[in-house]
Amino acid sequence: MRKNEQFALMYEMAVFVEVVKQGSFTAAANVLGCSTSSVSRSITKLENALATSLLTRTTRKLRLSGSGEEVYSRCKQMVEAAEGVLEFSQGLNEEIEGDISLSVPKAVGHTVIHPLLPEFMAMYPKVNLHMILDDRPFDLIDNNLDLTIRITDKPSPGLMGRELFRVDHVLCASPEYIEQHGAPQTPEELAQHSCVYLGDNLADSRWTLRKDGKTTTIELKGRYAANHSQVRLDAVKKGIGIGTLPDFTARDDLAAGNIVKILPDWEFITNYQGGVWVLYAPTRHLPQRLRVFIQYLVDRIRANQPAAWRT
Repeated sequence: MRKNEQFALMYEMAVFVEVVKQGSFTAAANVLGCSTSSVSRSITKLENALATSLLTRTTRKLRLSGSGEEVYSRCKQMVEAAEGVLEFSQGLNEEIEGDISLSVPKAVGHTVIHPLLPEFMAMYPKVNLHMILDDRPFDLIDNNLDLTIRITDKPSPGLMGRELFRVDHVLCASPEYIEQHGAPQTPEELAQHSCVYLGDNLADSRWTLRKDGKTTTIELKGRYAANHSQVRLDAVKKGIGIGTLPDFTARDDLAAGNIVKILPDWEFITNYQGGVWVLYAPTRHLPQRLRVFIQYLVDRIRANQPAAWRT
């Protein structure tokens, strides 16, 4: 086959992909800016060149034939590769600038995301950042946000994104507290201790732990509740009680010996654990400033955090 014929065939393949995506010749023609008859001719040329029927035509809709399924899969890969090249080339000529707005859970934003931002802003001096620290799940459209970072194991199917790392929670106490009150050996013994907990709702005063398939829930007698992990960490370090902390918040003080894990063989179960995802609205052309910001977060977090956090 001659080169010009190959190039013509690639065009017919792109038309075929659009027909399948749109579900009809007419809808594909509207997207492609050509006539329905032109789309029909392209499909016929492609079928003739491949010597196979690609579509089953009915009065109501189009359906891929058996061979059409395989051809569509490969043609779709070709089109996506071409789109990727175009996006890349646009990025080469596009200066990274503009505003990025994102919402982040408070502890993640303060401890993990914020320390990474000065370097990013130095790398891209024409990018402005607006970070909202709030544990509520903000809607991107309603709140005019570009990105949202959420802790979840099931991201909304209506959003796209990347997983950055995982958050689990640990129970901790100061060495001084343990020396004075002793360390609980079972979850049930937690009920006899002063506990430092989240306190956003009544469920936060009930701690659930799991080990070897056994789950135990304990009603706390906590004297101190605070809805910020850094405050709870400080309370634990000062011996107020046994506290629950995100592992990324407790990591440095655990390594320094300022606090120690309580019931380390038990898994603490909470709604505030899971994968940390950076999410955005589905789009075929993500702005270059968002693309480089997301990749920056992925690269820095994977490079800086312990292997257990990496996804």
